[in-house]
Amino acid sequence: MASEQETILRSADMTMVQLFTPSEQAREVVTALGEVGLVHFRDLNGNVNSFQRTYTAQLRRLDNLERQLRYFHSHMVKANVPVRKIDLDIERIASPTPLEIDDLAERSQALEARITELNESYETLKKREIEYLEWRHVLREAGRFFDRAHGNVEEIRQSMDVDDAPLLEDVEQQLQGGEAQDRSFTGMNIGFVAGVINREKMESFERILWRSLRGNLYMNQAEILEDLVDPKDNSKVQKNVFVIFANGRELLNKIRKISESMGADLYKVDENSDLRRDQIHEVNNRLNDVQNVLQNTQQTLEAELSQIAQALAGWLILVAKEKAVYDTLNNFSYDKTRRTLIAEAWVPSQDLPLIRSALNDVNMRAGHSVPSIISEVTTGKTPPTYLRTNKFTEAFQTIINAYGTCTYKEVNPALPSLVTFPFLFAVMFGDVGHAFIMLMTALALIFWENKLKKVREEIFGMIFYGRYIMFMMAAYSVFTGFIYNDIFSLPMTIFPSAWHYEPSEDYIAGHMIEAKLNTDGYRYPIGLDWNWHGTENSLVFTNSLKMKLSILIGWCHMTFSLCLMIPNARFFKKPIDLWGVFLPSMIFFQAIFGYLVIAILYKWGVNWIAEEEPAPGLLNMLIYMFLSPGTIDQPLYSGQSPVQQILVLLAVIQVPAILLAKPLFLRWEHNKARSKGYRGIGEGGVVHHAMDDVDDDEQEMLNDRQSVDTLDAAAGVQGVAGASVSGEGEGSEHEEFDFGEMMIHQAIHTIEFCLNCISHTASYLRLWALSLAHQQLSIVLWSMTLGSTLNGSGTGSPIVNGIIIFVMAGFWLGASIAVLVGMEGISAMLHSLRLQWVEAQSKYAHFEGWPFQPLNLTSLVEESEELRDFVE
Repeated sequence: MASEQETILRSADMTMVQLFTPSEQAREVVTALGEVGLVHFRDLNGNVNSFQRTYTAQLRRLDNLERQLRYFHSHMVKANVPVRKIDLDIERIASPTPLEIDDLAERSQALEARITELNESYETLKKREIEYLEWRHVLREAGRFFDRAHGNVEEIRQSMDVDDAPLLEDVEQQLQGGEAQDRSFTGMNIGFVAGVINREKMESFERILWRSLRGNLYMNQAEILEDLVDPKDNSKVQKNVFVIFANGRELLNKIRKISESMGADLYKVDENSDLRRDQIHEVNNRLNDVQNVLQNTQQTLEAELSQIAQALAGWLILVAKEKAVYDTLNNFSYDKTRRTLIAEAWVPSQDLPLIRSALNDVNMRAGHSVPSIISEVTTGKTPPTYLRTNKFTEAFQTIINAYGTCTYKEVNPALPSLVTFPFLFAVMFGDVGHAFIMLMTALALIFWENKLKKVREEIFGMIFYGRYIMFMMAAYSVFTGFIYNDIFSLPMTIFPSAWHYEPSEDYIAGHMIEAKLNTDGYRYPIGLDWNWHGTENSLVFTNSLKMKLSILIGWCHMTFSLCLMIPNARFFKKPIDLWGVFLPSMIFFQAIFGYLVIAILYKWGVNWIAEEEPAPGLLNMLIYMFLSPGTIDQPLYSGQSPVQQILVLLAVIQVPAILLAKPLFLRWEHNKARSKGYRGIGEGGVVHHAMDDVDDDEQEMLNDRQSVDTLDAAAGVQGVAGASVSGEGEGSEHEEFDFGEMMIHQAIHTIEFCLNCISHTASYLRLWALSLAHQQLSIVLWSMTLGSTLNGSGTGSPIVNGIIIFVMAGFWLGASIAVLVGMEGISAMLHSLRLQWVEAQSKYAHFEGWPFQPLNLTSLVEESEELRDFVE
């Protein structure tokens, strides 16, 4: 049966289907349906451990393959080898075949062994290179010290922090005494330890040595100027060379142990200058040999990684798709006897022919004697909510989905939000100049969207995603800017003003100028007259105007939202929601706030100066309307007292109507059905889903029956197509009626609605508050920057004045874009989002649905966070 044409007003019609496929063909079937991207598979193994499912072994193999590919990528990052990214607009990675996955697994295994071997060799050689470099620095620094020590003992004393060290006195006595013939430290029974330590540990190292040896040491250190590279993570390390002298073998052993515990590397240094020179020569030769081998190893490793980098992105995409396929196959029910997989899925009714066509293509390619078949199933479960979008409506729908998932087939709040959300923003952001900047930005993002969508920066990506929302908000803001007659806080003198200025009666010396409205009937054609700008009572007038406008806009918005209960009630065939909920709710709301709106309009239409009476306050009128009905301090119109008494009585009557009408009607309807012999689902007996809540024997019998039906269907028997599946549980539409629970639910709804009518109406005053804040901040910014510069007398020098104006203009423009367009725009958008979510949607939308999440191998690649660095 053909489904109705889908619109954004309601979610798509959904159909549950059963899929029967031989196990040999199951992977190809799921891959084909995943490429279509319109099948939401149900999990029929919810009570089975994830490690005990059918395709766990295949998933573990793919996990290992993915680990190997990530291992290659980590080494590419370490070696600064760029990965070739895949442009999804140009290249299309088809789903892999089993043979391709097998080949990739074998090749990846071999490459992993090769890369591991090269990396280990590289790290070993790099570590040896560092050792030789450190040894060379130790030999050089120790040599300099020995040369100074044999040449000048006083220089050693001056390099000491403590002059009275016992060790130094012995050294000086022996070097200056009668043992001049043996001027070596060995002859004085003094040994030394030389090595390298991290610079950050040097201070702690010195303190520990001094305290452990009680000052019986002489230590010399020097910084290594070049940064050494750690082979493990390629990080740079700063180190120091040290040479420590001490008297006695025990002290030297103690120094070595402390050095090793602090992570220092110790090296052998000969005291004799000739032998030390030979050591340096030998170390240099070894270092050159190691560096040559290291360079060859690095080139080989980078060549291998560069070759892998050309195909790594494609391999990761193949593995991701294959994992998604096997994850889906684990949701199928498996019949071991018939080797048949049985699946249940939700599909859009409109796309069912496309899904059948894809399945037929797989059957034709496979050529199995038993083809895969798909059949529609009748079920009592609530379908998922699927709302089709395009690039214009996608961002609006995302905003609605961020609040919750719409109930299946209820009115989609995204449709009215296409207009209401940007308009509410524009009421708070009404300035032609600021809106024009935003409009040009949005048009640029839309015009170059094919190029800009490849930019991966997170904040820019959020702005780009909402480019059409920004366009709508800016377009509406240009309109409201004309209504407010505001462009960068300045008035637009497009039409002649209806006001003119003349001296007042008490005019003295040019003061006391007052505005007079012309008497020829001319009025400003659109929006606010530009002569209101800069007047003494401008803020008072605009405050009153915008405050009342915000109440009018809120009343219109909430009344429209309440009216959307009508199509919901008619579609779901629930007349009780129409006359038991909507009608009393509307009467209650209009009796209070509809009356307030009429009073505002009436007050605007009366010339109170001609009446020679003060205009009554509407807020006090509304308060005393409930506190003391019938009492009128300042009448707005004749006959006001009985009208308000009738409205209060109407509003009070609606409260018990909202509370009792629906529960009592449902109870009467339920008792009427029971008296005729009908029994609600769940009141006795158990109706199981075909794949839910069955024991092993029943499951085996059921699988046998379904397998037989599959074979019969393949032979032309249509016994399965008319199968009917009903069930209950999560997502079921049929629930046992409970009058007490219904009363509690309706009582909560009644209290919330009555209180929200007041709080939500007051919430729309944010339109006035933010509009006022935006206008005043814009005025302050202009007057304190460019406005004061242009109005000032200047210094008399045109060049200096020009420079000052140029600088202040740049500051004003930058601050306007950053603060008034950026920060104020975000603030206004968040407030309009609140009005859309809470004040409007709560009137008619229940958000009790669950999202349609089909297997889509194409969007899997585009939306995957793990693959974001490999695609463009």
